[in-house]
Amino acid sequence: MAFFPLILVIISLSSLIFINPVQSQLKPNYYHKSCPRFDQIIQETITNKQIISPSTAAGTLRLFFHDCFVQGCDASVLITSTPFNKAERDADINLSLPGDAFDVIVRAKIALELACPGIVSCADILAVSTRDLVRMVGGPYYNLKLGRKDSFTSKSINVDGKLPKPTMSINQLLDIFFSNGFSIQEMVALSGAHTIGFSHCKEFSSGLYNYGGKKEQFDPTYNPRFAEALRKACADSQKNPTLSVFNDIMTPNNFDNSYFQNLPKGWGLLSSDRAFFSDQRTKPFVQLFSANQTAFFEAFGLAMVKLSENGVKIGRQGEIRRRCDAFN
Repeated sequence: MAFFPLILVIISLSSLIFINPVQSQLKPNYYHKSCPRFDQIIQETITNKQIISPSTAAGTLRLFFHDCFVQGCDASVLITSTPFNKAERDADINLSLPGDAFDVIVRAKIALELACPGIVSCADILAVSTRDLVRMVGGPYYNLKLGRKDSFTSKSINVDGKLPKPTMSINQLLDIFFSNGFSIQEMVALSGAHTIGFSHCKEFSSGLYNYGGKKEQFDPTYNPRFAEALRKACADSQKNPTLSVFNDIMTPNNFDNSYFQNLPKGWGLLSSDRAFFSDQRTKPFVQLFSANQTAFFEAFGLAMVKLSENGVKIGRQGEIRRRCDAFN
């Protein structure tokens, strides 16, 4: 009997150790009572925006990645810089994030503030808008838990080395994904986001001209005809840096598995894309997702749920911003 209280203490401590605060405080129906029209407002906003600007889905998905990989899914990427603070969105790698993605979140926030002021976080708006836009263009639906808070900080210096770049090797990409707790399969699945959207010529032109120091040579991992087509498409890119090419040349506006089907043919736009098929660690997953879209959708959905809970702020770790581009 003398040891009974001690045993209780040990059991209590051990149970506390394994409690995940994110899992315990995020809930699927978080806004059910506090903002009943939450889902409807998000859906109406993103539908109108996607119809007007069909690139919104891809842009918002990219915005979500760039937010979650830096200091967690906390809407820190939405903050506008001030004379006293250079925010994440002004880091070099984020300068190409599309305005339509920021705009759809602003529109959703305004509508939600009118319906239920001070209730819904920008971080939750970004997570749900991304999920629903992916679904709208043919991708999988996945269940999200809500209750994220918006961050108190956003600094461009925190972005360096945190985000994947198209010129990175597989080892460099793995370092970034491993540091965020993702497996090789999850990395390849998340990279399937390149099935929609586009990339600017400057992101891949180094593989098209003067490759290996030879003027007419291009990266041999490209399909020759594809490389020639890309050269023509990007011929004026130095004069016009806005020139871009679809990541998936077959079905650029549909979220499907054709991105993976393109890779064995040498139709991967970015060098990092093509490396997935040449590296023996990632190639089996490219082959799996190429042959089985259902397997890709399932893996992508699970990885997105995991990503959506990466570094989430809860309780007093964050706030509910009145507007998404500025701290309260």
